[in-house]
Amino acid sequence: MTRGKILLLGDSITQMSSSPEGGWGARLSDRYQRRLDVINRGFSGYNTSWLLEYAATEDGRSDLFDHGGSGGVVKLVTVFFGANDASHAELNRRQHVPLDAYKANLKKIVGLVRENLGESTSVVLISPPPVCHEGRLRFQRERYGDKATGKLERTIELSGEYARTAGVVARELGLPFLDLWTRMQFDESSGEERGNWRGFLSDGLHLSPEGNEFVADALLGLIDSEVPALSVTPCPITGNINSASTCAGLERMAPWHDEIH
Repeated sequence: MTRGKILLLGDSITQMSSSPEGGWGARLSDRYQRRLDVINRGFSGYNTSWLLEYAATEDGRSDLFDHGGSGGVVKLVTVFFGANDASHAELNRRQHVPLDAYKANLKKIVGLVRENLGESTSVVLISPPPVCHEGRLRFQRERYGDKATGKLERTIELSGEYARTAGVVARELGLPFLDLWTRMQFDESSGEERGNWRGFLSDGLHLSPEGNEFVADALLGLIDSEVPALSVTPCPITGNINSASTCAGLERMAPWHDEIH
């Protein structure tokens, strides 16, 4: 039996998710130990157009999608773009992708996943998170000093537009959707703004340790509800992934130690 995979596609928020200091991708690896390997294909600074350009090359296609062949080896793919696409059209023309092109690009990326990994692979779309203006301006001052422009080339309003567009794509394609832009800012049960949401972002854009934990918990919760075959239930006593953890749709690799006599 070949161990299955989870493939993470995205920009720097995905690339940085493998951080040993509680990155959301690392937390995903912890949940799926002995069941699925997590493959990180996050590319810092990339927008959807640049990812498609890379995927159009032979090396890029192999790097992104050659993970043991098709036929269900890759069980789940997360598509997490938008933070760079949503850059201001004039203040950050290089990374900006127009909204219509972003929508089309997301559909093309999902199409590539289907083409290369098969229709049985589950795909989750993740929206860009909100932007904290104060954090971005502070980051500018710390990095550029007197040369800081004081202008916001990323804003919460722009990221919201791209988040809503990602949601439209998810609905049109019938895919599970993790709306981080909304969920980070507002409590699901009450609808009220979270007083601490800005603390989820380290520099107004990228995730802090608390933000990584929030994303991991939200993604695992979405998998539990929308992709139940991949839901792993930790040991009810310790909360650990061990011989008492269960998953209806995934076999663990090798017998648990207490099954060996």
